[in-house]
Amino acid sequence: MSPLRVATDGWVVAKRNLIKIKRVPEIMVFVLMSPIMFVLLFAYVFGGAIDAGPGLDYKEFLIGGIFAQTVVFGATYSGAALAEDMQKGFIDRFRSLPMSRSAVLVGRTTSDVVYNVVSLAVMAITGLFVGWRAHGSILETAAAFALLLVFAYAISWVMAFIGLIVPSVDVINNASFLVIMPLTFVSNAFVPLESFPSGLRHVVEWNPVSAITQGVRELFGNVPDGMHVPEVWSMQHPVLYTLLWIVLILLVFVPLSVRQYQRTTGK
Repeated sequence: MSPLRVATDGWVVAKRNLIKIKRVPEIMVFVLMSPIMFVLLFAYVFGGAIDAGPGLDYKEFLIGGIFAQTVVFGATYSGAALAEDMQKGFIDRFRSLPMSRSAVLVGRTTSDVVYNVVSLAVMAITGLFVGWRAHGSILETAAAFALLLVFAYAISWVMAFIGLIVPSVDVINNASFLVIMPLTFVSNAFVPLESFPSGLRHVVEWNPVSAITQGVRELFGNVPDGMHVPEVWSMQHPVLYTLLWIVLILLVFVPLSVRQYQRTTGK
């Protein structure tokens, strides 16, 4: 199957997933409520108790972490939606159509990019409301949002694979929660690295969520001059480290997901 055919069929499936928003608008409502809730919760409830470091307002420190957390949590929708389609028999219907086998996965992960664009836009507006500002150039700010979207796209393939191997939506929601919660909270998303115990700090420094959080903070210009950055390669080059993780995840989970989809639909 040619890449053009895969892309064309994938876009058809993506449009099907996006039309679902029109028919079930509650999906987008809950997708958007979560980041707004986290921004307001951490900015006004916990913000006064957390010291982001000298010369840095916690609200500006916070938004980069909330962005990273939102795209990671949002990626779980790919797995849940695939598990739901498997349960309801939609995958069997797709299988009977003259279309690329991998188009379902391409369409599912592509439609999630649209969800994330809307979610990031709403969250940025909420951040501006609470006092966050991007001090970087227009290109740097655009690069930060692009990095978040590409990272989310990679994570959605991980969740797509999980969605194909679990028996129900409830299982993937619980399984993803057990993985994503420690991944996001054992990071520098909400508190500075210096606040972690020395042993745990090494894990935090190499956590990909810490890297993308640090990367977007730097691109947004939310890291003041003179702020201490750990002398570890992942934190000194967070954007490059994040890109390496993206490439690694896609190289591993795209073929794994396609193979698992073919195995599942071939039963």
